[in-house]
Amino acid sequence: MSTSIDKSRSKSLSVQTIVFCEIVWAVMALLFFLLFSVTEPGKGRPDWYSYGTSVFEIVAYAAAALLCFRNWRSPQIVSGRKVWLGVGLGMLCYTIGGLLFTYWETFLGRDAAVSPGDFFYVPTYLFLGWGMVMAFADRRLNLEIWQWGIVAGIAAISIAFATWITITPGSRAADLFGIAPVSAQTAPTKASPKPVKPSPQASIKVTPPVAPQPTPLTAPLTTPALAPVAVPVEAKNLAPGWVTAIEDTLAPLKTFLDYFYVMADVFILIVATTLLMAFWGGRFSQSWRMIAAAAFSLYIADMWFKYATTKLPDYQSGGLLEIFWVFSGVLFGVGAALEFDLSRSRRTGGRRRA
Repeated sequence: MSTSIDKSRSKSLSVQTIVFCEIVWAVMALLFFLLFSVTEPGKGRPDWYSYGTSVFEIVAYAAAALLCFRNWRSPQIVSGRKVWLGVGLGMLCYTIGGLLFTYWETFLGRDAAVSPGDFFYVPTYLFLGWGMVMAFADRRLNLEIWQWGIVAGIAAISIAFATWITITPGSRAADLFGIAPVSAQTAPTKASPKPVKPSPQASIKVTPPVAPQPTPLTAPLTTPALAPVAVPVEAKNLAPGWVTAIEDTLAPLKTFLDYFYVMADVFILIVATTLLMAFWGGRFSQSWRMIAAAAFSLYIADMWFKYATTKLPDYQSGGLLEIFWVFSGVLFGVGAALEFDLSRSRRTGGRRRA
């Protein structure tokens, strides 16, 4: 009896330690962004700041992936092993995508529209969506009217905000169907005025003859100095040839990826809200509150990055609102840890009653 109690206490202590470490990591990231994200006008952010933000983000998602895979391996997990397999694969893909994005943007100094990191960012949303759908695929959703109203309201607000960012005038993003906005279309050139034929009297000018000036014989014979010819100098491209080749190959995918990320964010936010309402008030509502908050943080960070890159001139990654990417990884990890703890305590309580 005492042995089982000690084991349960050690398990709860380990979960408390995980949650504490996650909170400390989020606070450290917030302080880092608050202290160093603001730069002087006309000056870019240093490389060490970019590496620092990437470390906070990558570590948060890597830890969340490990915690999700731990839930997947546990046969006692309540939400289902497929749920945490999908979420864990999403966290792992986001970690790899962050590494590639950091290498491409910070190490190579490239500002590409599409980078190899997008090959892993896209599966992130697919795995997350699949894992969350699996949470209620085998269950019946018995939501009340006010719960469906909350889901519908959040869906309407998120769709409206995403639409405003994506297709409002002034956005530099290309249109999905290749139609440029009216402000970007070239105006027809006005016809030049008809030339006026000058009169013969005005075209005749009488100039007096100029006597030639004799040059002294003592003057040295010199040749006029030739003006230096400006030779165009091409911009130096320090990136290898394979880097530019990959960027040119992936550039046509920018329009598709812009719309895919927006629709994926809206879908994941709606599914997370539905799960939060489905588990509302239950024993396992704490973990899904964290998952819903993580999805909401991911939506905020993605929408801000979409807004900044399309409407703010010369935006550099690392803005203050990008801290929500770190918060999203931390909250996914906290949700996974709480789910594991509640599942273990449920099994221990069943053995005691037996």
